[in-house]
Amino acid sequence: MFGQNQNGGAGRARQSAWLMTSCAAVALMGATAAQAQDQATEVDEIVVTGSYERSLQQAVELKRENVGFSDSIVATDVANFPEQNLAEALQRMPGVTIERNKGLGTRVMVRGLPSEFTFVTINDLATASGSGGRDVEFDIFASEIIQQVTVQKSPTAADEEGGIAGSINIRTARPFDYSGARLVGTVEGAYNSISEEIDPKLSFLASNTWGDFGALFSVSTAKRTNRTDSNSGINFRPAFRFLEASGTRGTQAAAVLARDAGVVVQDRRDRDETGRIIFQDKVGDRVYLNEQDQWGATLALQYRPSSNLSLSFDAMVGGYDATEDEYDAAAYSASSRSTFETIHEYDDTTLADYGMVILRDVSYTATQHEFLSKERINKTDYMQFGGELNWSGDSWEFNALAGYSGAEKTLDHANLKHVAYAPSRTRWTADGGETIPSANPATIDMYNAPSKYLFEAYETNYEAISDDKYAAQADFTKHFDLGFFPALSSIQVGARYTDKSKERQYGSLNIQGPGPGDSSWANTRTLADSPLTPISDLVPGGDYSARDITWSQVSNAYARDFFRYDGFYTPFDDGQYYEVSEETYSLYAMADFDFEIARVPVFVNAGARYVDTTTTSSGFHQIQNPDGSTGYTPAPVTSEGGYDKVLPSLNFNAELTDSIILRGAASKTLIRPALTDLAYKRTASWNSFRFTDGNPNLAPTYAKQWELGLEKYLDQGGLLAVSYFWKEIEGVVRSELTGTVPNVTKYNANGTIDGVYDFDVYQPVNADGSYEVSGVELVALVPLGLIYAPLQGFGINANYTLLDSSLTGESDLGIPTPPVGLADKTYNVTLYYERDRFQARASYNYKDKYVEGIGYEMYPIYRDAYGQTDISVSYDLTDRFQLSLEGINITDEETKGYTMHPSFPTMYELSGRRFTLGLRMEW
Repeated sequence: MFGQNQNGGAGRARQSAWLMTSCAAVALMGATAAQAQDQATEVDEIVVTGSYERSLQQAVELKRENVGFSDSIVATDVANFPEQNLAEALQRMPGVTIERNKGLGTRVMVRGLPSEFTFVTINDLATASGSGGRDVEFDIFASEIIQQVTVQKSPTAADEEGGIAGSINIRTARPFDYSGARLVGTVEGAYNSISEEIDPKLSFLASNTWGDFGALFSVSTAKRTNRTDSNSGINFRPAFRFLEASGTRGTQAAAVLARDAGVVVQDRRDRDETGRIIFQDKVGDRVYLNEQDQWGATLALQYRPSSNLSLSFDAMVGGYDATEDEYDAAAYSASSRSTFETIHEYDDTTLADYGMVILRDVSYTATQHEFLSKERINKTDYMQFGGELNWSGDSWEFNALAGYSGAEKTLDHANLKHVAYAPSRTRWTADGGETIPSANPATIDMYNAPSKYLFEAYETNYEAISDDKYAAQADFTKHFDLGFFPALSSIQVGARYTDKSKERQYGSLNIQGPGPGDSSWANTRTLADSPLTPISDLVPGGDYSARDITWSQVSNAYARDFFRYDGFYTPFDDGQYYEVSEETYSLYAMADFDFEIARVPVFVNAGARYVDTTTTSSGFHQIQNPDGSTGYTPAPVTSEGGYDKVLPSLNFNAELTDSIILRGAASKTLIRPALTDLAYKRTASWNSFRFTDGNPNLAPTYAKQWELGLEKYLDQGGLLAVSYFWKEIEGVVRSELTGTVPNVTKYNANGTIDGVYDFDVYQPVNADGSYEVSGVELVALVPLGLIYAPLQGFGINANYTLLDSSLTGESDLGIPTPPVGLADKTYNVTLYYERDRFQARASYNYKDKYVEGIGYEMYPIYRDAYGQTDISVSYDLTDRFQLSLEGINITDEETKGYTMHPSFPTMYELSGRRFTLGLRMEW
């Protein structure tokens, strides 16, 4: 269970004993560095050092030697990953896009599929990040502790299942990756152009080998302060919001539509008609301040008494604390008290193909104006420990690993809410929307009327997530040299056991007075009763940049101190609790074949993986008490489910010439159901005679897939590649009626029996049918000196992905909608230059527009196309000191969104530029 410290205080245990031991190891390494260099044995380095160009060459070598389709990023040098954020580094890879949150990369998507469709491992162990689902939040990991990342797009039978889109395999450094002693330290300062804050970043790595034994320790800590200014809202509210209301709200709405827009509503209850009459729902001006403290450390121990035997131990621990302050001034046109007063401008042409009339500029009778001070405090602690054994004989290999990955995350969120109801006028602008006073005498200046805003509540919610993953694997490989069957080169068999569990607790509480249960402040206390601070002083960086306005609000620091009374805590809600555990046994076998066809060398890897998974899920079930009140079962209700499956795979390549490879792959893979769908909790709708349950018996979503590609390898690590991929995805989860519960006694509010009824049960199920996703990927990595000698040192690294899907979104109005989250095209271009001590590169990353969601199940909401330019420059002052400068989003691009057409914007977000100046030292 989780303890709660909700009155502030960021103290935590930092695994101090572990770190003390690690620091002692570092001191020992430094003291014996000179001796170790003499004793170091020559080894094949897995990670090349020195430059960006050399790291690209290493990535190309990995791609060529790897089984199947893959792409890699390696550190330009030890503890020198090419980006500050792991997600932002991955977006440079073919077919990889990222989700941005306030300008920073967070989640990763491969080939346009949702982030949950990507499986992530660190050192071959499934990664726990503390997210509420299966996806991994990449921003919690310090990039300096990462040495190599590979995106595997076509699996072999030996690869752990779980990624329809692909698998991201992260590797931390080990001491025998290098020869001798290495000590590396970096110091950086990062500047955000909107917050105008300078944040520090420090990292250190020490590695050494002593004959058969090696040890490596690294640690990184960073602080980031990012500010985002946003004019955004919820647009496209259907007019049935007002037309279906009883009394004057409904009749006045119909009369104003006829008078001012010439729209005569035939049936106020026909949503196919009224859903095509649109007004702007909610617009607001928002400022976000995101402050992050991140640290991570690794320890790697290796024992290599011979080239045939290696024992290693890897440990990674870290923490990620983020506090986000959000200050909103918003206007909710569609309040429960409001209706149309005057339509100043309407548009019946832009979306005329769908029969839609858009009310662009409207005055309302009673807009709900809101001042919201929101605070989100997220804390994540993660750790991973693993051991690995590798042995090889004359014709046998044995490999084994075992480990644990775990994370604990808490989210403490609060919202101080003040509300004023008054007439107003809301209209679209070029970038978003605005609310201004209307002609009604009762109107207000929403930004400068604090005495009109009544305190509604100080809303709090608290969430705690525990994520634990255990794994063990062993496999044997037998190499053959058979005269009667020379094509067979090896057979590999293995088994893996995993045990994953996640527990989630959540609760909420609204404070409306100075003590528990006291509501004396509600609708009596005003915004003016609290100290107000101009927005330019609430957050660093000065004036609001999205529009030329200003306002004052209550600071979150004051709200937390004043409204959280002594002894306050947020109780957990039984109805939100769930625990899901999965136990999986996997067996696999695969064979490698080497042979020639018409003197063309051909390599084939073929195999199958058998997966047997048992799911146990627990959650509370909502019930009615005999007195008519609603409660929950005394204890969680547990249910089990399970499935088994055989997943075949085939990978091959043919070396058409010394530099041209034809590569192909085909497989069947899966992504396991979302934890919220598996969670066996029940909610009830007593008046609708309906239960909504989770479903532990859900099967995974499966994909059949194949890919074919051609790769041309150039001198100096160059590459030209093209591939076509196709996926058929089946078993997508949706909610359906699955049965009934007979003879349920339903009580009235006074405790009398209303009756005995049969209740329908709705659960998530695997839907029939399938949809297809296909695409083309192009890669060009060209040192330009190959083309024209005077351009030696210049190069280009570019990729382009074009996607297509047979899936269309569901709109109740029949509006064609692309798949949610799928961008038709993405591309990356990096130009680099390296000569002597100087290195420079400029990168442009582009992601086409895509649908974020479907508003009210009717209107597709788009995130607009986005392109960003980043630069990096470094200079080697000496052989041991390097000075670097990095710029992120140097052209200060905005993030935009719209509903159906760009002239109806929903988002205009500015996150600014980020510049980092660093000094790297190596001994």
